This record gives sequence, structure tokens and C-alpha cells, in this order.
Amino acid sequence: MSILTEADRRRSFAVISHPDAGKSTLTEALALHAKVINEAGAVHGKGGRQGVVSDWMEMEKARGISITSAALQFSYRDCVINLLDTPGHADFSEDTYRVLSAVDSAVMLLDAAKGLEPQTLKLFDVCRHRGIPVITFINKWDRPGREALELCDELVERIGLQPMPLTWPVGAAGHFRGVLDVPEGDFIRYQRTDGGATAAPETRLDPATAEAEQGEDWVRATEEWELLAASGGEFEPERFFDASATPVLFGAAVLNFGVRHLLDLLVDLAPKPAPRIDADGEPRPLDAEFSAFVFKVQTGMDPAHRDQVAFARVCSGEFERGMVVTNATTKRPFATKYVQQVFGQQRSTVDKAYPGDVIGLVNASALRVGDTLFAGKPPVRFPGLPSFAPAHFAVARPADLSRAKQFRRGVDQLAAEGVVQLLKSDLRGDASPVFAAVGPMQFEVAAHRMEHEFSSPVRLDRLPYSAVRRLPDPAQRALVDSGRRSEVLTRADGVALALFEDEIAMRILVRQNPELTLEPLVAEG
Repeated sequence: MSILTEADRRRSFAVISHPDAGKSTLTEALALHAKVINEAGAVHGKGGRQGVVSDWMEMEKARGISITSAALQFSYRDCVINLLDTPGHADFSEDTYRVLSAVDSAVMLLDAAKGLEPQTLKLFDVCRHRGIPVITFINKWDRPGREALELCDELVERIGLQPMPLTWPVGAAGHFRGVLDVPEGDFIRYQRTDGGATAAPETRLDPATAEAEQGEDWVRATEEWELLAASGGEFEPERFFDASATPVLFGAAVLNFGVRHLLDLLVDLAPKPAPRIDADGEPRPLDAEFSAFVFKVQTGMDPAHRDQVAFARVCSGEFERGMVVTNATTKRPFATKYVQQVFGQQRSTVDKAYPGDVIGLVNASALRVGDTLFAGKPPVRFPGLPSFAPAHFAVARPADLSRAKQFRRGVDQLAAEGVVQLLKSDLRGDASPVFAAVGPMQFEVAAHRMEHEFSSPVRLDRLPYSAVRRLPDPAQRALVDSGRRSEVLTRADGVALALFEDEIAMRILVRQNPELTLEPLVAEG
């Protein structure tokens, strides 16, 4: 098949949500319906069910949350699905931002009882900023929750997104009978399976049979849908593509209810790969020579080898394993001998990949987040990914000085992956780097990995800073360092950051030194 034909078969999307909305469970259920796995796991592995495949880090298994981003690839119908599961916790929103740079659409997962939560709002803002179309899946309808119309109204009132339901729940939250298939007008009844570990059987009934069987629940569902349709809820694909409206589905991922609908919708409706804009503002044709950009670097996915995997989104051309490409950042060649498709910790070798695919480049210590890889000439480079403004800072020191070599290697690796931002100062020297984080849980992950992956426990001494600005003029460094509640640290990319105890300390120093120039950084989320 041609490159354009292969690209047309690709669907690349991310799942975004607030913590505990069921994101990893939905990811697992989608893989189950695509017949990639035989039995779906639960986040906590409860009820006799295994843990989810996409959560592989020990901290994820212990806490029942997603910390890393998981990349899953599988086939469904005639399409190749690249599904990126993202961290839901606000402390890891920088990682989520990187993932959203690599997808063409997103599934916004809402808890039926909680609706739009703070982290969901932040992530949706990123989608809106990037023009990413969003499909909404209202989850946990098997549990008590809010009214369906109320949840849809919230989408309009809080984020200005018109809901366009394609399914509507029959039965109130907590009494889930099935769904009204809006385009067909039929009732789809779900049947529970043992622990929800296998795909839920579905029975399709015509409207008359549905009303006879479900009575008032069916009548109410049809009336609610008609009310929403009358207020602009009719489905129009154009409004989805321009990100002004969202298709809405109802379900219960833990029981696999409504998951097939979502998978079919992604195949039928989600955007296909499109030419990506390069750093010069020009669209890169899909059938141009191979190019890709690195959006994530991860170490320790294979405990036996401690190898490093760089996740790259293919933007153009055909990728073939073994080809030698160029890193646009370093101008150096990179040999792609070991390339894999990644499903949680499970891997398989990939020989070819096309626009929209996500590939895992193994033993990729030379690659960093934001790097562009390309083949042939002329060179191409895609815009880099911004670093978020950190809000928490801590000096890192080895708990055991005899492990200094392991400490240095671990620190460099965590910085390369973006687990934390790495800062240094002339005052402390290279032996005592400063970790900077968007959220404090990043420190926990860094400390856990330093001890268990690099055999170098660390001591983290928190610094009192909470406000940070970019210092564009290095000559003004002394002005900031002279303050009693401020100092300048240099980030690994060479950017000078001015740190202040709080906004008041910053304003006082600026008032005392009107010539001081400070610039804001990219804010969280």
C-alpha cells in the first residue's frame, strides 16, 4: 500500500481525564474489545482481576494511578489504533502536554458523579489551544451519579462545548439498563459478565420492544434526547472537526459497557493524520521522506535490561527498521536497529511504520524530548516542546556518597526523560543539582526511581521558592542573586531562571531595580 493509504488507516488519540475517572480502565477495555488482550484488568487488580496492562511502574500498581504515559498500538477493523494513555494527576500535566502534541484527537473521560473536574478543565484547555477535536465519554454510569442532561449542560456552560450525544443512557446513573443508539433509534441492552473482565454481550431491540421492556426508563431517555436535540445537540461532524462541539457517549468502562461504541466512533470519525507544521511554518507532506518527533523518553520499562525507550510520532514517509536517520538537534546520525511497538511492558519488533504511528526507539540515550528525526534532504525540524513553569524546587544529594557515579547517571537520565527539570547553580556545583517540578509528586517519582533503578537513594532538601521567571539578560544575574529571597539557577537547556520565595519578593526586587527584565514561562496546563 502507498504511504497515503497507510496514513488513512491510522487513528492516533489520547485519553484525558481527572484522576480516578477510569482512564486506565477504559484503555484496558478498548484493548479488550480490539481483541488485543483476552481479559481486562482493574486498576487495583481487585475482585480476582489482574492489574491493567498500561500501568507498569511499581508506584502505579501500588497507588492505582497512572504516573507515566502508556503507548498502546493495536488493529481494529481495518485501522491501526495508536492510543496514548496519559497521567491524570495534575502534578504530571507537563507529560500530558507532550502526549497531546503527538495525537490527532482526544477522548475526554468524565466521571458520571463528578462531571468536569479541575484537571479535566486544564487538559481540555490544552486541547483547545492545539485545536484537537474531543470525543466525550461519560463513564461510571453503573454507579449513582448526576443527571445526563445536567452533565451535558455543564459542557456548554463551563467550556463552551456543544454536546452531540450519539448514545443516551436508559436508566438513571446507578441503574444502567443500556443505551439509546441515537442515529439508529434502537435500544442496546448490555449484559454483565463475570467481574467485567470480558466483553459485554449486546442485544439490539427496536423502539417498540424497548418501550415494552424498559417502560418509563425508555420513554424518559427518548424525551431527554429530543430535548437536547432541539437545543442544538444534533450530530454534525463539521462541528467536531472544528472543535466547537463534542460527540458524547455514555458507558461503564469497568463493565465494558459502551466501549465498542467508542472504538467504532474513533475508527469512523476521528481525524486521520494530517501534514504537520515544521519549525519554518510549512506543512510537511505525509508522503515526504521520513520524519518524526520525540515526545517522550522512558527508562526502566524492561527491568531486566534498564534500557531507554524514546517514543516518537511518525509525521511523514515510511519508516523501516534499520534505517539511519538524522537528529535535527545534534545533526548526528541515529541508527534505528531496535524499534518496537509497545503495549504496556509488552513489546514486539516493528519493521515498518507510517504517519500517525508511535514507535519506541530502544537504546536511544542520544535522544531527548522534542528532538526531530528525519531521513534524506533537505533537513526538517518540528517546533520543540515548551517546558512548563516549575512551582516546586529541591536540592538533590546522594544519601550515600560512595554512590556518586550512580547518582550522576540517574540524575542525568531523569532530566533527559523530563521526570523533573534539572537546574544548577555556581553556588552548589554539579554535585548538588536542583530538581524543579510542576507538582510535588514528581519528587516522589524521582526519589523512588533513583533508589530502585539507579541504586542511589537521594536526600531532597526543599527550597522556599514558589515564583519563577526567565532571566533573558545574563548580565542581570547579580541583581537577582543579591536579593535575600531570590537566586538564579540555570536549566539544563541553558535558560537562566530567576527564583523567588513568592510573588511579593519578586515585585519588591523589581521595584528596587526597575531595569531588571523578567519574562514569564509557559504556565502549567
